Amino acid sequence: MKIDGCMLNAYPDSIGQSLQDCVNLLKNPLLKDAIHSFYILPSIFNSDLDRGFSIISYDLNEAFANTDDLASLKEMGIALKLDFVLNHASVLSKQFQDILENGEASKYKDFFVDWNQFWTGYGTMTDKGYIKPDPKYLKGMYIRKPGLPLLMVPMPDGTEKPYWNTFYQETQYPDFDAQDFTYATDIQYTVAERLAGLVNNALNEGKSPEEIDFGSYERHRDECMKVIKSRRRFLGQMDLNVQSPLVWEFYEDTLKKLAQFGAETVRLDAFAYASKEPGARNFLNDSGTWDILEKIRFMADKLNITLLPEIHAEYREKVHERLAEEGYMTYDFFLPGLLIHAIENHTCKYLLHWISDIQSKNLLTVNMLGCHDGIPLLDLRGLLPDEEIEKTIEVIVQRGGYVKDVQGDKKTYYQVNTTYFSALGEQNDKMLLARALQLFMPGKPQIWYLDLFGGKNDHEAIKRAGVGGHKEINRTNLTVPDVESALNEELTAKQLELLRFRNTNPAFGTGAKLSVEGEGHRICLTWENNGYTARLDADFKTYEYNITINE
Repeated sequence: MKIDGCMLNAYPDSIGQSLQDCVNLLKNPLLKDAIHSFYILPSIFNSDLDRGFSIISYDLNEAFANTDDLASLKEMGIALKLDFVLNHASVLSKQFQDILENGEASKYKDFFVDWNQFWTGYGTMTDKGYIKPDPKYLKGMYIRKPGLPLLMVPMPDGTEKPYWNTFYQETQYPDFDAQDFTYATDIQYTVAERLAGLVNNALNEGKSPEEIDFGSYERHRDECMKVIKSRRRFLGQMDLNVQSPLVWEFYEDTLKKLAQFGAETVRLDAFAYASKEPGARNFLNDSGTWDILEKIRFMADKLNITLLPEIHAEYREKVHERLAEEGYMTYDFFLPGLLIHAIENHTCKYLLHWISDIQSKNLLTVNMLGCHDGIPLLDLRGLLPDEEIEKTIEVIVQRGGYVKDVQGDKKTYYQVNTTYFSALGEQNDKMLLARALQLFMPGKPQIWYLDLFGGKNDHEAIKRAGVGGHKEINRTNLTVPDVESALNEELTAKQLELLRFRNTNPAFGTGAKLSVEGEGHRICLTWENNGYTARLDADFKTYEYNITINE
């Protein structure tokens, strides 16, 4: 991946209805020389939950993309970046469906992490059929949702087996009617009608089958439960068992497929959760995580693929430095929050510290403002004082941002869900200042499509998405007319001018050197390369910036 070109970041249906509309946008003369590469999020693949990150297979999603679209990008010289989700796959994947059909006879029986098998000898069996690990093992676990990270799944023999499920899961039930209960039981029709209404009401209220109050019909509970459980359907991201040789065959086949699609760069999503062992952390397990990463890199090198591991960790943990030491590029998840803090507090103090880190430790970064998740905050700990993080959160929330916390701990903020434009108070001058600074920062600039078009917080999208839909605030799909209109707006036009400058000015690029000056509310970034210079003078108090060049 070329370190010096700007990268568009979008879903295949973020602009118009499919990737073809994105391709048409990139062909628009107004975007000439503005975009060098394209990171297409994983709904480009056959997937279900989590807008693409629960992958059924790495075949192209025919509703959104085809090989002609990818060929068009290649013809335009647009480099491609795609996702590879290391930790999990969908329950609808052929491997998990084979387990549901064949149970212990499935060739894939060890493809996913059998929770009870994993924890045997390290916990106590519960009356619900899963092992609860002893407290000393739970203490070091990083859990992304309420309860233990497992999903109880029905086997062909009528038993239920728990599988490790770190991220999303969803259990669905149809609306039952009297016939559902009369066909499978000896319950009378009128009673079955009442039971169907009772069951539907309880499930629609979000109760589990076990929580249903059957009242005067309690004697029919067992018969009804058999019917209910037989009709349930699952969605979820089931954790892969990296101890299985079949998983490594799957990894290699997937990388080959991504290479065939034209991917020059592959983002490794959730790789830090893949390594698991009792008594060790289930997140960034050392040395297991690094061993897995090295084996993946060996495969990728043979295909001329550059890996970009995706990981959120606090600055003080120095994981980004470890990635650099191992020879990987790393995401600059610190920049989005640092820039908002600098702009709102009129100071370059902490930004200067981070730039010095990047230079002195030779970090190769991919930076950004907004993205498909949110503005990282957990990452800033150790770089920005906690009280400054809290103040920044308060500002963004007052402007309509949504705070996500980890495990219900309001002191352990993970990210704020918001568009970057709204986080800056929807002020053009602030947005353009942030963009100019991003483009003069070391690293490869990644451009979230909504930032480019001045996207605002979409609270209606959160309502439509329901529980867990907070990220939709910054994932609004734009129509082609929306984009055509935005291209005529000053905010978008000036950003495109900045992107074009960053991509074409010879002061940037391989071998270029950055010098930095700054104090108080002013900062100056100057790039020099083979006698060419590009200088940015920025003022965090007035939100003004000036770019000068010397050829």
